[in-house]
Amino acid sequence: MENNASFTPPKRNIFPYRIQIEERSDEAPKWLSPALTLAALLVAFFITGILISAVGGDALYTFSKMWKAAFGTWFALSDSLTKAIPLIFCGIACAVAFHMKIWNIGAEGQFFLGAFGSSLIVLAPVVPAESSPWVFIPLMMISGMIFGAIWGIIPGFLKAKLGLNEIISTLMMNYIAVAWNNFFLFGQWSYQGFQMSEKFPQNALLLRLSDIAKTYSIKSLQGMALHLGIIFAIITAIVIYLIIYKSKWGYEIKLTGDNAKAANYAGINIVRNTVLVMALSGAVAGLAGAVEISGVVKRFQGSISPGYGYTGVIIAWLSKLNPLLTIPVSVFFGGLIIAGREIQPSGIPKMMQGIILVSLIAFDFFLNYRLQFVRISESAAE
Repeated sequence: MENNASFTPPKRNIFPYRIQIEERSDEAPKWLSPALTLAALLVAFFITGILISAVGGDALYTFSKMWKAAFGTWFALSDSLTKAIPLIFCGIACAVAFHMKIWNIGAEGQFFLGAFGSSLIVLAPVVPAESSPWVFIPLMMISGMIFGAIWGIIPGFLKAKLGLNEIISTLMMNYIAVAWNNFFLFGQWSYQGFQMSEKFPQNALLLRLSDIAKTYSIKSLQGMALHLGIIFAIITAIVIYLIIYKSKWGYEIKLTGDNAKAANYAGINIVRNTVLVMALSGAVAGLAGAVEISGVVKRFQGSISPGYGYTGVIIAWLSKLNPLLTIPVSVFFGGLIIAGREIQPSGIPKMMQGIILVSLIAFDFFLNYRLQFVRISESAAE
């Protein structure tokens, strides 16, 4: 007689599926990219909320307070829009280069050189202090763009001709830009020994809402810092959008980014376009510095950026490299900076920016890959 005591019934899996990662053979649906962006933002806020709660804070109260500080009043909205202006420019600057798969991490340095270039018009001086704003402002903006473009051309040329990694070169040039500005701030442009220049004449400053309020006695606009640079930013976004999506050169940029070999085979001059794209990217970031100096800082000084150029990288990714979408995304990040004043200036906002960037990179994985649930057969399970 057989002993059945040693008989073991077959194991049954509670979840009889395994997850398999597959590369997409076709293009991802159009709705997937914005859906993943929204999911990344929600996850980033969720993670931030957990971290705030972990240190004894009230996450919902903190987010509510941040919203009110950034967008709760017309004055708060004005401040958020003012902070968004340099972010729009820097986001566009990064997006232009990223379209060609050129990873320009140097918008920060190009921003500083743009500030230097615009200040040069006033402090050299290139034109007399009593000159009209119609002379001062255009010259300052053009000079800022030229110096920003030069700071973009250098790593662009090094990449195009010598194959030098643009991430390293643009990042290192950020430090050189700051040192360059400091040379003048501690030297001939220093005002009474301080790390700043004397204040610019009124003719060299961009018009603010508060200036309009003072001129026309409009009480509702008094104290509002929003300036004419917002118009420059919107116009820049429209122009760059038309260049990237509606022009032959924009097509060449995107084709080179998608498939450099095909672009080269089609007769596109990749070396020339690399230099030109970096020049355009640098010029836009330089314009950000010029606008910030003329519209907000009102003098040449060292601490003019809380990392606008680096935040521009996140904005470019969030906007999916679309210049027009950099506007609402920048307003969101501008509000995040303003909200930081009420919560923790150097803590929560920067932490959120980092978490958002990591979440975006993680969720972009699903644009090229998909998850498949494959049923495990009974024989395989055994």
